[in-house]
Amino acid sequence: MPATPIPRIVQSHTTSPLGDVLLAATEQGLAGVWFVHRQEHMPDSRQWTTDEAHPTLRAAAAQLLEYFDGQRQTFDLPLQPAWGTLFQRAVWQALLRIPYGRTSTYGDIARDIGNPKAVRAVGAAIGQNPHSIIVPCHRVVGANGSLTGFAGGLDRKQHLLHHEATHA
Repeated sequence: MPATPIPRIVQSHTTSPLGDVLLAATEQGLAGVWFVHRQEHMPDSRQWTTDEAHPTLRAAAAQLLEYFDGQRQTFDLPLQPAWGTLFQRAVWQALLRIPYGRTSTYGDIARDIGNPKAVRAVGAAIGQNPHSIIVPCHRVVGANGSLTGFAGGLDRKQHLLHHEATHA
């Protein structure tokens, strides 16, 4: 079986109160959002074309600015991850159901996707989330409420949770 080709990806950068952000898109939608210089699982973007005028990238940058200004609680962007297994994509979809200003646990997500014993696999899938902030992996905490894992760094996770609690 031939491998599924990776779609053409374009990129741009934007700034945020938490540092520079890399945005990526395909023709179908937003492929990813990563904090630059701190993201563990950021893809190699050297082969991507820069396109500051791409409509999805411009919309993502504008909506992130609104989010950080406390003017946006949900994002209205076509999400099109260019990678990810069916399991990972199910986890990422479950993250979208966590309300702004609220948190959930890894166990909650595992139950939500119908696989309550897959807590560790859920954690691994969350760590691979390509849409930082927009697909709110920062809203997932440990079973005891502790801040655990965030590819952009726990300091950013804490900031995002505080930001949402303040603007909820």
